[in-house]
Amino acid sequence: MMHTTVGWHIELEFQEDDQRTRAAAMVRLPDGTEVRTQGHASRHRVDPNQPRVGEEIAAARALNELAMRLLTKAHGEIDEASGRTSHPINV
Repeated sequence: MMHTTVGWHIELEFQEDDQRTRAAAMVRLPDGTEVRTQGHASRHRVDPNQPRVGEEIAAARALNELAMRLLTKAHGEIDEASGRTSHPINV
């Protein structure tokens, strides 16, 4: 049995102000497809300004959406190859 190592690099970029953080996530797949998502976080005005926390929340939301889009893409590819509807893929 032959083993192959494949690596995917996910890019995350952030835009922030005093109240909001936006994360943009992107992964480029080996077939050249790019999947892009966004996540947001908001700071309540009485909470301390902790930019790293906003980045973590926004990134988690963007990566969660990225995971869901990759599952949807995989389902479509399974269905196309098999000619039938595939079983749900659990996260």
